Amino acid sequence: MKKMMRFRTQQTQALSSVSCRWQFPQKSKNNRVLNSDSVHSTLSRCPSDLIALSFFLWSAQRRNHDPLAFDHMVPVLSRLTHRFKTVQAILFELESIGCLTNPKSFIFLLRLFWRAGMHAMLFEAYHHMEQSYGFVPNTFARNLLMDALFRINQPHLALTVFEHIQTPNFFTFNIALVHLSNLNDVTRVTRILRLMLRMRYYPNALTFHTLLNCFCNMNALLEAYQLLGLMIVLGIEFSVNVWTILIHKYYKLGRLDVATGLLQNMTRTGCSPNVVTYTTLFKALMESNMVNDAFHLLNIMFSTGQIPDLILFNVLIDCLSKAGRYEDAIEAFLSMSEQNIKPDSFTFTSLLSIICSSGMFYLLPKLVRVCGHIDADVVFCNALLSSFIKAGHPSHAVGFYNHMVDEGFVPDKYSFAGLLGALCAARRIDEAVNVYHGVVMSYHNIDAHIHTVITGELMKAGKYHKAASVFKLAVMKKYRLDNVAYTVGIYAHLRSGRTLEACTLYGQMKDNGLKPNVHTCNMMLFTFCKEKDLQMVKEMLEEMIDSRIELSDRNFFNLCKFPCRSDAYFSALNLLAEMRDLGLLSAKALHALSFDRYAEGEKATYEHCAEVNTEWNIVPDLSSSEDLSDVAASGLDFGLLSARLHAFGSMVTDLNDIFDGNSRV
Repeated sequence: MKKMMRFRTQQTQALSSVSCRWQFPQKSKNNRVLNSDSVHSTLSRCPSDLIALSFFLWSAQRRNHDPLAFDHMVPVLSRLTHRFKTVQAILFELESIGCLTNPKSFIFLLRLFWRAGMHAMLFEAYHHMEQSYGFVPNTFARNLLMDALFRINQPHLALTVFEHIQTPNFFTFNIALVHLSNLNDVTRVTRILRLMLRMRYYPNALTFHTLLNCFCNMNALLEAYQLLGLMIVLGIEFSVNVWTILIHKYYKLGRLDVATGLLQNMTRTGCSPNVVTYTTLFKALMESNMVNDAFHLLNIMFSTGQIPDLILFNVLIDCLSKAGRYEDAIEAFLSMSEQNIKPDSFTFTSLLSIICSSGMFYLLPKLVRVCGHIDADVVFCNALLSSFIKAGHPSHAVGFYNHMVDEGFVPDKYSFAGLLGALCAARRIDEAVNVYHGVVMSYHNIDAHIHTVITGELMKAGKYHKAASVFKLAVMKKYRLDNVAYTVGIYAHLRSGRTLEACTLYGQMKDNGLKPNVHTCNMMLFTFCKEKDLQMVKEMLEEMIDSRIELSDRNFFNLCKFPCRSDAYFSALNLLAEMRDLGLLSAKALHALSFDRYAEGEKATYEHCAEVNTEWNIVPDLSSSEDLSDVAASGLDFGLLSARLHAFGSMVTDLNDIFDGNSRV
């Protein structure tokens, strides 16, 4: 301990001697010595970080430092913090070399911590200033504290500081408004804006832009209109950002006519649209299938000398891809090099979607080579993983997943989905199941998507019994399951011949508060039709009517060709009439109802095909739980319906009588 104290004394003496030999620039009468150049020169030549901080605090009380001086001190303060750990230790060392601590020094120290983003040290310095030195923080210090609390996602504490500022200034209100607007907190934004106006402070143009964006994001149109009125009253001109926000909002509201009208008003007022404005309206036109108008708008943009940026190219490629114009999208990508624009991960993700949608998998190796220079993110990696699977290279997908993890990417649920799909496609079933169990054990908050994926991918591989067993275990362990997961799980049980267990799962699904979707209901109805359980058919139809779920064409045709005419059957036909009146039958089904009246004349139009049970014959695409493909296959051929209607002519007559309202059943 004595050795440590002796070393500390020697260190302090050494610094003091250096400080004595190091002379700060003296302030002359004409105040020309202590200027920006001399401050920068002195800071860069200081023999230690401690002396540099001491000089900075000393000179800051004699002149206002420019941002360059603060930026120079950020790494200095970081090194001192790493060395001395606490604010108290740094202040002790400053005092040991003769740097006096006063309120102004604390204010500049707080500002340094704030600029360096060292929020924990700022909080420590703020409380140390109050408790150890008895200094009362002024409005500037409280503003820094409030801003730092907002930045660390503590808005409630920040608002508490706001409420205790006795003499708020413009910056007090501005800081609160900007942060609350970014949080889309319309209620508090409105309240603080009113307080600001009462104290005769007014937002600047940039703050108005932020406020308007908040109101539009939250559909607070009344507040947005009031804000625009305030801008007009204060004489603040609408900037290009304000016009763009309004155009984007009306496009999101589906009022494309108003959005295009705003563009015309914008140009009439002398405000020139920028690339962001044109990009917003171009995307709106493309999504409304107004392709010619969209490209006419681009021509107008080019005629005004506007240069497309990366975002515009990404929107262009994405919109062309969704419109099925794959070659045009690739041409747009190739033209990026002419504009010296480097594609990013979003660009390549869109190109991967084009390759998968168009089937041009021969472009995949070229794309992989080209995208080597970009800063890839996990979204792009997931898209590439999925592309390998769709291109028929599941082993490459597994290898890429391992490479992705080795490069430091943190897999998300879509990464795991891709890995499970690749392992199943590569017939590595046991490995896929082991990975699934490892994921659900390691990530306790994982959602239903992973259970949907493993069940569906096992079914794609033809492992229906394995899929049913895996899903049954997920139900027993009470994992988080949604209606999509249950639909796929029920499907697995039906395909593996476990009809009774499938019905039990259907009941559990409803007991858990999950509403069956159109796929689930039609799948269960198909099962009951196949087993000729008319009572369950009737109950299922009633449930579909109550939930307003549309009847699939195949189930409609199955009901029409039922080989019996019991009371339960005619009750089911009455339910079909009700479904027709509610619009729950397709146009194809409605057309078939009157088909017997002219079946002979139209018979040659349709081509007869053999009857097959195809309600279950398609395994859904389970790339995401949110986008489940139809579990039911497409409808039966009309030729089959025609043959059945001829075979059961009297039954069809009864059916038509019911739908015409003439039946006495």
